[in-house]
Amino acid sequence: MSRLIAFAAIQGGYKVVSQAEGAYKKALATYNADTKVGFPNTGYYLPVIYSLFGIKVETLEDLQEPLDIARGLLPPHIKSKNWLPFLGPLLDAGMAGIISFEVIEALRYLNEPDFYLHAEDPDIENGKLWTGAADDTIFRKRGVEFVDGTAPGFAAIVGSAPDPETAKMIIEDYQQRGLYMFLAANHNGTTLIEQLIEAGVQVGWSTRIACFGPDISSAVFAAGFANRVAMAFGGVQPGDYKKILMYNKERVFAFVNALGDVGTEWGVAAAGCVNWGFPTIADTDITQILPTGICTYEHVVSPVSHDEICAKSVEVRGLKTLVSDVDIACSFGPAYEGERVRGADLHAQCGGGKTQCTELVKMAAIGDIEDGKVILEGPDLDGIKEGGTFPLGIFVQIAGREFQTDFEPIIERQIHHLVNYIQGVMHIGQRDISWVRISKAAIEKGFTLKDIGVVLHAKFHQDFGNIVDKVQITLYTKKADVDKLTATARSNYKTRDARVDNMTDEDVETYYSCTLCQSFAPNHVCSVSPERTGLCGAYNWMDCKASFEINPTGPNQPIEKGECLDTKLGQWKGVNDFIYKASRGAVTHYNFYSMVIDPMTTCGCCECIAAMLPGCNGVMTVGRDYAGETPCGMKFTTLAGVMGGGASSPGFVGHSKFNITQGKFILGDGGLLRMVWMPKQLKEELKDRIVARGEAMGVPGLYDMIADETVGLTEEEIMPFLKEKGHPALDMESLV
Repeated sequence: MSRLIAFAAIQGGYKVVSQAEGAYKKALATYNADTKVGFPNTGYYLPVIYSLFGIKVETLEDLQEPLDIARGLLPPHIKSKNWLPFLGPLLDAGMAGIISFEVIEALRYLNEPDFYLHAEDPDIENGKLWTGAADDTIFRKRGVEFVDGTAPGFAAIVGSAPDPETAKMIIEDYQQRGLYMFLAANHNGTTLIEQLIEAGVQVGWSTRIACFGPDISSAVFAAGFANRVAMAFGGVQPGDYKKILMYNKERVFAFVNALGDVGTEWGVAAAGCVNWGFPTIADTDITQILPTGICTYEHVVSPVSHDEICAKSVEVRGLKTLVSDVDIACSFGPAYEGERVRGADLHAQCGGGKTQCTELVKMAAIGDIEDGKVILEGPDLDGIKEGGTFPLGIFVQIAGREFQTDFEPIIERQIHHLVNYIQGVMHIGQRDISWVRISKAAIEKGFTLKDIGVVLHAKFHQDFGNIVDKVQITLYTKKADVDKLTATARSNYKTRDARVDNMTDEDVETYYSCTLCQSFAPNHVCSVSPERTGLCGAYNWMDCKASFEINPTGPNQPIEKGECLDTKLGQWKGVNDFIYKASRGAVTHYNFYSMVIDPMTTCGCCECIAAMLPGCNGVMTVGRDYAGETPCGMKFTTLAGVMGGGASSPGFVGHSKFNITQGKFILGDGGLLRMVWMPKQLKEELKDRIVARGEAMGVPGLYDMIADETVGLTEEEIMPFLKEKGHPALDMESLV
C-alpha cells in the first residue's frame, strides 16, 4: 500500500483530532460542564461513540473520554522512505478522525441549534438544505429497509460533481438501483445537493437522498446511521465494536464516493470508513489501495469516470442490485415511490375529485389476450395543456394457468406503487378513486400514458411470474369509455366485497396487515379483519389472505389476534405486538371499533374520513370524491392532510366506503347509529346497505335521518333536521 495515502490520512487524523479538541476547550469556556449535548430526538446518544465504546455522551464533560480515545489512536507520523504495512496505522487514524467528527458535530448542535433542519426533507424555499443526523422517527422507518432487503445499500457521497447534469446522472443511476444516497461535504464551496436542486431533482429522505451537511464532518452521520442499524435491528450490544464493524461489513452494503479533490480531512474520513468495510471510489487520480483485507474487495479505487462510478462502486462493494428492465422514457425504481409532484411541477392530472380515474384487473382466457399489448383508447398527454386534467381508465387483463379470480384485487392494488416507481409520476388511491399527477419533467423526458402499460406488463411478469402468463393493458382517456369501465369496475368491487358479508371478526383467529402505503404514511399499519376492510377499500380479509398465499413475504402478513384486551373497542394483544413492530415502534396500540379512543392509524389512500361532531353527539363521514365543505369545518383534502400521514387521531379515523355498513363500524362508539351527516352522493351510493344495517340495528328509518349537504354544512344547520327526524344519536350516551 502506498505510503502517500497513509501519510495523508494520518496527517488528516492529527488535524481533525486537534480541531475537535480545540472546539471542546472553547465550549468548556462558554458553557457549564453539565450542559446537555447530543443529536436531537434520538435514543442513541452520539451513535458512533456509543455503539463502539458503550460511552453514553449526555453532557459536555462526557466528550472528554472519547476525545482521549481518539488522541490515543493516532499513530506516529510516517517519516521513513521505506515501505511498511501501513494499513493498521491508517485504520487507527481513520477511527480517530471519525470519533472527532462526531464530537465536532455534537458541538455544532450545541453552538448552532438551528444550523440543521430537524425534518425529513430540506426546506428549499427558505434555504434550509441540511437535515443533519436522522432522528429516531426517520431511522425506524428507513433503517429496517437495510435489514429486510428493501434498500440494498447506501452511497455516502462527499463533494460535488463537475456540473448539475453530471450530478443528476449519478444520482439517478443509484436511484434506479434502489440505493440510498447520504450527501455530505462540499468541493470548492459547491455541494451536490445544490447541484441536484438546480437540475430539478427532488431531494430528501422521501426520494432516498439524505442531505446530511455541507462539511466533511457531517459524513459521520452516515457511519452513525449504519451503527444504529446494527444495534436496533441486528441486536448488537453497544460497546461490542468488533461485532458492530463486522455487522456493517457483512450486512449494511455501503461505500463512499469522493467527488472532487481528496485532501487530508477527506482522506481520514475515507480511512475511517474502511474500518466498517466501506470502500472509497473516487473520480480524481488519488493513490489506490487495491489489495483486499478489511473491505470485501479493494479499499480505494480511482480514478473512475462519472458515467461508470455507480456500476464500479456496486462492483467493488460486492453489492447485488437489480435494475428493472422497463423500457420507458423516465427512470424507474422504488427510490421514486415517495416523490411528490407539487403544483409548480405539475403538467397534468387525472382523478383526485377533478376527473374520474378507475383501475380494474380482470382474469382472461389465455387465448383471448396478447401478452405485452398496450392499447390507448383516446388522446394521449401531448394534447393536454399545462395544468390540464383528463379522465383515465386502466383496464388490465391477466391470463395464467395458476391465476384465480381471487387474485384480481391483489394484482390491482400493485398499480399504486408501480406507477409511483416512475420518476415524475405520483399515484394516490385505488379502485375508482385513484389520483395520478404527472410532472413537467416527465413530459419533457417523453413520458406517455402507454408507459404505464409498459410498466405494469413488465412488473406483473417480474413480481408474479408464478401465476401470470399473459398481461394485456387497455388505457381509456375518453370520458364515455372511462365511465363505462367505472360502472363495470364498481360491479366487480361489489362482488368482491360481498365475499366477507357473512363473516364476523369472531369467526377467525387471524387478521392481516397491509403496509402498501407506508411510503406516504410511514407509521401506518392497516389491520384488516372480516368486519373492517382496508381503509383504501381495495383489500378485504379474503383479499389479504389470497395476497399472503401469493407472496408470503409481501405487505399482507397474518396477525394472530391473541388475547382480547377490550371487546367493546376491539383491541387484541397480538395485534398490538404486530403493529408496534411494523410501525418501528411509532404505534403501540389502537382500537378497531372506535374513532374516539385510540383509533386505527390513517394513510392518504383512505376512501373516507369520519370525524366527530360533538354538538350533534354524532359523527360524519366524507368521501374523497366530495370536494365541498363539511360540518366538521374541514374538507376531505384538509382532513387527509391533518391525519393522513399514519397518525392515530382521536375523534377522526380513515375507513373504506364498504366499512360504513359493516357490523363493527365504530361499534365501540355506538356504530352506524352515530352517523348524522354524509355527502348525498355517498349516501345514495350506499343506500341499500344503510337501510339494511339500520333495520338490523333496530332503526328502520335510519337512512332518512342522516343529513347531507342539501340540509346543511354546519352542526347548527343540521341540528333542526336531526331533531325533526328523531335521530338516535341525540339520545345516546355523550361522545365527549
